[in-house]
Amino acid sequence: MDPDWLCFHSDPSAPAFRLPAGAVDAHCHVFGPAAAFPFAPERKYTPCDAGKDKLFELRDFLGFERNVIVQATCHGRDNAALIDALRAAGGRARGVVSIGPDIPEAELKRMDAAGVRGVRFNFVRRLVDATPREVFLDIARRIAPLGWHVVVYFEAADLEDLAPFLNSLPTPVVVDHMGRPDVGKGVDHPDFRRFVRLMEENEAIWSKVTCPERLSLQGPPYDDVVPFAARIVERFPDRVLWGTDWPHPNMKTHMPDDGALVDHIPRIAPTTASQRKLLVDNPMRLYWAR
Repeated sequence: MDPDWLCFHSDPSAPAFRLPAGAVDAHCHVFGPAAAFPFAPERKYTPCDAGKDKLFELRDFLGFERNVIVQATCHGRDNAALIDALRAAGGRARGVVSIGPDIPEAELKRMDAAGVRGVRFNFVRRLVDATPREVFLDIARRIAPLGWHVVVYFEAADLEDLAPFLNSLPTPVVVDHMGRPDVGKGVDHPDFRRFVRLMEENEAIWSKVTCPERLSLQGPPYDDVVPFAARIVERFPDRVLWGTDWPHPNMKTHMPDDGALVDHIPRIAPTTASQRKLLVDNPMRLYWAR
């Protein structure tokens, strides 16, 4: 484990907000455990162990019914820990993997049978080495017949350059963490307006209204992030997802309380109808339609 690594909260609070029945934590990860699932040699960080047992324990404690597990960059393209978690979940988890262009068709079908429903393209240069967009586009074309989608992770400054590529993808596209806006600039800054416009102009674009702890400049209770997520939920109620981001990789300032994160939800989705779409209807439509 890196010497400055912050481990997940060992004793989260019980949330006051009661999740709707069938709620999905639509963005979380598993790390190892390294003894069973070694981290990738090319990784940019070495985390603490945070395996499936701890994830499922948190799921039940917070009141979620299901998880969507996203491949962590510390595992590279070795999705073994994720697939193991999907199989152990008994149908209560779906996965988003990281793959290369040479993956055999039989492996894609094996992943699909295990519960994989998407691939992740990471453009955050401090986390991964650059991949040519032509490679990503070829992968997207291969997964489209499976009914999978693409999850993209990028920072706000890169959106203007990335937008044509995102619009060219032949699948639904889910953007992690609202494209990581600089919340210090405000919701009416051209940078965030560009992201809103992208969603307005392309109905295949979804957004995760996640990670206030990662975006906030103020810290808990993350008041400065609320207007951003609330605007996306209000404008695009049928194309938003929410997740804990457990075990919160690469946090440097503090480790969030997962119960407090759940209590953040009604601040960005204030009505029962918007909460149900965010936490149940939308993720079920995207991940459990078959």
